[in-house]
Amino acid sequence: MTDESRMTPKETQRQAALDYHRLPRPGKLEIRATKPLANGRDLSRAYSPGVAEACLEIKADPAAARDYTARGNLVAVVSNGSAVLGLGDIGGLASKPVMEGKAVLFKKFANIDCFDIEVNESDPVKLAEIVCALEPTFGAINLEDIKAPDCFIVEDICRERMNIPVFHDDQHGTAIVVGAAAVNALHVAGKRFEDIKVVSTGGGAAGIACLNMLLKLGLKRENVWLCDLHGLVHEGREEDMTPQKAAYAQASDLRSLDQVIEGADLFLGLSGPGVLTPDMVRKMSSKPIIFALANPTPEILPDDARAAAPDAIIATGRSDYPNQVNNVLCFPFIFRGALDVGASEINDEMKVACVQGIAELARRTTSAEAAAAYRGEQLTFGPDYLIPKPFDPRLMGVVASAVAGAAMETGAATRPIADMGAYKIALDGSVFKSALIMRPIFDAARSAARRIVYAEGEDERVLRASQAVIEETTETPILIGRPDVIETRCERAGLTIRPGRDFEVVNPENDPRYRDYWGTYHELMARRGVTPDLAKAVMRTNTTAIGAVMVHRGEADSLICGTFGQFLWHLNYVTQVLGTGGLHPVGALSLMILEDGPLFIADTQVHPDPTPEQVAETVIACARHVRRFGMTPRIALCSHSQFGNLDCVTGVRMRAALEILDSQPRDFAYEGEMTLDAALDTELRERIFPGGRLDGPANTLVFANTDAASGVRNILKMKGGGLEVGPILMGMGNRAHIVTPSITARGLLNMSALAGTPVAHYG
Repeated sequence: MTDESRMTPKETQRQAALDYHRLPRPGKLEIRATKPLANGRDLSRAYSPGVAEACLEIKADPAAARDYTARGNLVAVVSNGSAVLGLGDIGGLASKPVMEGKAVLFKKFANIDCFDIEVNESDPVKLAEIVCALEPTFGAINLEDIKAPDCFIVEDICRERMNIPVFHDDQHGTAIVVGAAAVNALHVAGKRFEDIKVVSTGGGAAGIACLNMLLKLGLKRENVWLCDLHGLVHEGREEDMTPQKAAYAQASDLRSLDQVIEGADLFLGLSGPGVLTPDMVRKMSSKPIIFALANPTPEILPDDARAAAPDAIIATGRSDYPNQVNNVLCFPFIFRGALDVGASEINDEMKVACVQGIAELARRTTSAEAAAAYRGEQLTFGPDYLIPKPFDPRLMGVVASAVAGAAMETGAATRPIADMGAYKIALDGSVFKSALIMRPIFDAARSAARRIVYAEGEDERVLRASQAVIEETTETPILIGRPDVIETRCERAGLTIRPGRDFEVVNPENDPRYRDYWGTYHELMARRGVTPDLAKAVMRTNTTAIGAVMVHRGEADSLICGTFGQFLWHLNYVTQVLGTGGLHPVGALSLMILEDGPLFIADTQVHPDPTPEQVAETVIACARHVRRFGMTPRIALCSHSQFGNLDCVTGVRMRAALEILDSQPRDFAYEGEMTLDAALDTELRERIFPGGRLDGPANTLVFANTDAASGVRNILKMKGGGLEVGPILMGMGNRAHIVTPSITARGLLNMSALAGTPVAHYG
């Protein structure tokens, strides 16, 4: 057993990496079945004799393989281990952890299935033949960590012979991300491709591919100065030359990097540590762009480069400095777009579309999800934020759709997509779990411009949600908080919105409406023991009460509160101010978005131990809200009792609620009382209680107390991978919603869309 207390930090880090790969089971991948295999019937369909039908369909039409097999979403990562990361030629077997890691990235970032294939073959022609022979298995090939110039030979042969995309990521993935970073670096520096001088070190696969990409973006060939270990690549040189290097040979008497760096606008390093010195940086132009991409030690450390040129714009290949040039920004999404349109290749136009998509995304406001993953970093477009972060979930929709569009425009797509707008929505929906099910809500919200007041306006999640509300809806956010604090936090979070310009701010410390607000609150609460002094104090300190008063006075249409504090505390003030005209809290409904579909749960917050009348009212309200999501309600009244077999408290309560519901005709399906497994398992329910009113599994579970409802909600969220939309406060006419402290910025955006839906849409 390793004694970590005696290990150096470097040894501890090494051991942690080894444990990550070894425990709790070796490796980073597994294979899972996507179809049931529980009985003889399943077996006869999965294998003999049923499998023969799928085989015959594919024999008749090879394109049908996409319909009947996993091939259309399956990529091979192929390597012979001849140029692995910074490790060199370590062979196929030793490269396997890297290739497994690449496969994991495909799955994580683009939901692409992947097999890693390590091949003991050093001859590039033979290696290419092996890869070509794999075509029946895969929808695309990712070549990885093959040394130059062999990688050029392998890719050229495979691209010529194969009818599926073949992509050497070390070349083209690096080139695409470098291209995107260069586009934005020039934007920041105020320079143009056609005017700049580029000096590059490293004539390997990645270096050549990057230069080729920069030419496609507008760089002039005569302005490229390529250096390697032997100095400038110049006309007439014979030492260590390849056709790829020769294409960039300069007719010049200059020979060293130190000589050619004079006046350079962009240094592109894909070589080794210490190649670029501070003195060389000083010889570059103003606002020099330095891409020092050698790993793990760059050609020059960013601190040294900035000391030599304070206005330098710097990128590296490392994650501990800004502007990491990371291929994961590219390869999952270019393959996603290519696979989805059945591309026969990944051509230059698709690569350039990928460049432009990545670059454009960085110039937008950063996403809340990326900010959460990189907490503490300022993700604002500029010298230190040229390209998005890998965990920015918008990459999927932006980049993959751009690539798919380019494939269709150039004729590379064998299965063009008819509706690109719907395709992008589907891509976003695969990343943002709530996107698809929330679409009807967002569509309805666009029918009216409602004013949403946020009680906790200084919270960064609220600020990010407000930015998204302004960008994606017709709603108007109103934030309660101190304007100077809100402005500072907007700047720190990299948001473009500003108080007073993009949204209204209510300052509890100093607002001209203060007298009107405390007067209104006192008028409402005077006969409930609230004195004028207490009303004044509440309107100075209680932002939930302030927001509720604004809605009561017609200055806002809906209130969102609850990012901190206890739900019932907020509910008390919401009910005090807004519980008039027949409005009262009925229950809290949480929508849980799970892998196998949505599931609604109630009442998670409002009535700890509801009466049968309150349960029945909750069921009726649930049916109304479930329809808002375009779904047909199937509601189960859940209890420990199963159709009358126990006289426990919850069983008696739910049976009484059922009688109330049965007393009038209802236009939705409900059944109870029943246990949770009977609600979700149709076959089990039919065995226990045949001929019931539910057709299929319930999609809405109403519990007899909040302990049960909230417990199920939390288990699904924390252990079941569920994403919550809500809680939705039912019964208040959409005038207020109380969220929970665990809500994310996207969760707040979803709640804003719900609050932005006119009451007429409630049904």
